[in-house]
Amino acid sequence: MPNSPTSKKIIVIGSGFSGLSAACNLAAEGFDVTVLEKNDVPGGRARKYETEGFVFDMGPSWYWMPGVFEQFFARFGKKVSDYYQLKRLDPSYVVWFGENDRMDVPADMAALEAMFERYEPGSAVRLRRFLKEAEYKYKVGMNEFVHKPSDSILEFADWRIAASLFRLQMFTSLSKHVRSLFRNEKLIELLEFPVLFLGATPQKTPALYSLMNYADMALGTWYPMGGMFKIVEGMVSLARELGVKIELGQEVNHIHVPNGHATKVITRQGREYPADVVVGSADYHHIESQLLDSRVRNYSEKYWQKRTMAPSSLLYYLGVNKRLERLEHHNLFFDADFGRHAVEIYENPQWPSKPLFYVSAPSVTDPSVAPAGCENLFLLIPVAPGLEDTPEVRERYYHLTMERLERLTGQNIRDHVIYKRSFAHADFVADYHAFKGNAYGLANTLMQTAFLKPKMRSRRVNNLYYTGQLTVPGPGVPPSLISGQVVAGEIKKRFEGLRV
Repeated sequence: MPNSPTSKKIIVIGSGFSGLSAACNLAAEGFDVTVLEKNDVPGGRARKYETEGFVFDMGPSWYWMPGVFEQFFARFGKKVSDYYQLKRLDPSYVVWFGENDRMDVPADMAALEAMFERYEPGSAVRLRRFLKEAEYKYKVGMNEFVHKPSDSILEFADWRIAASLFRLQMFTSLSKHVRSLFRNEKLIELLEFPVLFLGATPQKTPALYSLMNYADMALGTWYPMGGMFKIVEGMVSLARELGVKIELGQEVNHIHVPNGHATKVITRQGREYPADVVVGSADYHHIESQLLDSRVRNYSEKYWQKRTMAPSSLLYYLGVNKRLERLEHHNLFFDADFGRHAVEIYENPQWPSKPLFYVSAPSVTDPSVAPAGCENLFLLIPVAPGLEDTPEVRERYYHLTMERLERLTGQNIRDHVIYKRSFAHADFVADYHAFKGNAYGLANTLMQTAFLKPKMRSRRVNNLYYTGQLTVPGPGVPPSLISGQVVAGEIKKRFEGLRV
């Protein structure tokens, strides 16, 4: 499967989705690729954690844009089904607005339109229009934008792209776009929720990102049986088949750069790895501020402090010794003020007064992730990055959210929790060196889109490249896969003609 090899050694720092994607694509081009991972499990933020018969996905839990995964594996003559089995969820998810007030979002489009009609007569035809526009944005975005390295504005000078900017609604807010079509507040919240993790309020997020609604409602919400870590396992298996060496428990703490050219990376464990190219798939800010000498950094600390970050998360992994009622696989709890929580994340960063939260119960779909008769729960509260994270805060929010979860679903849960682990800012920093303890990377605001993001290629180290959620195309699992493909393409161009 790999092309004729070169002697060029490529070191990839980090084994998250972007790092594994870059490694696979580079190995297929014949490069000698080694991935160095600080933790003892691959996958970066998409690690898994097993204890007492429970299998927890530690990070991503939504499987959207299935075509991106199919296209990734197809590059190597593989199929998704070679590595894991997908199940489409129906309902896709449930939104709870209060006691006895829940919206089950159906997978079937006709059923979805009927649901819209129940909430707002006449809205089905407007939903069709909204999703048709969102489909255009999705297809143009996926075909014209996300596969560019975004090194310069000139990449976007093509008349077709320039002409599409207004149709893509780059300069209209998502909130304004949604509210021009719908009046019912519950439908509005449903359509605005996918951007909650992009890094700005719906009022400050370009309407371009209604493409997320197309991904959600038209392409569907899926689940890889066994858990999201099955994707990581599939990518690791493919990488090794392609000849990639993956070394766990090797934390890079220095990139040696004499004369503007990286020659090796050194790990905290005392190992040295010669390199012709270094790919940073770990936290961009960490690599710049901790692994490189100040004279060869792309950006100053002042630059990073001015970036708008996507949220962090306060997470709870819970094992429950009984089966629960009235929960679906994905559950969104919007029984609080959506706008106020968004302001407390983005406009006036603080611990939220009454947060929205999300509960994933994968054991509803997949009995393999919990012991028989038990439930596996993953609770997430999106919060501002950079907050002070203490055990007392975590415990307070645990009881705050669990009280609401119990009240809204009408059952006792806390007395049946037999395993509990929390994860927040301090853990994101310790485990992933995440800047300000962020969970999702750089916010997708208009001024941090495409060529306005941190560059994929270092300006001061001629063989250092970056990939992942702090560079293009942005946060999320599908964008991270694409980011790895794009950086591999840039490196391939650099060495074109060197294969024997």
